[in-house]
Amino acid sequence: MLFKVMSKFKSVISLLILIIFFSGCQTVKKKTDAVIEKENKMLSEYIGQSATKLQMELGKPDEDFENEKGNFVMIYNTKKYGFPCERRFEINPEKIVVGFASNGCF
Repeated sequence: MLFKVMSKFKSVISLLILIIFFSGCQTVKKKTDAVIEKENKMLSEYIGQSATKLQMELGKPDEDFENEKGNFVMIYNTKKYGFPCERRFEINPEKIVVGFASNGCF
């Protein structure tokens, strides 16, 4: 009888630990999603702006090159919390920002 009670007790404790673990993961995911959304909102403000304005606000890019579409790509590398953060901006021939990508910037 005592063995059955202990077995059920272990099962309940294991279930509680799993619930706590997965709820913690959801909290981290929500926070990460919020930071990514904020980053994308900030970077999307550059869409339609001139490359000159982008450079005035972010400085000289760490890298730049012409992509296969004939557009210019500017890359800004930084570190946030010790992790590398890369922001890429695509500039059309009229020198207008037409796209961006952010990687590791949370």
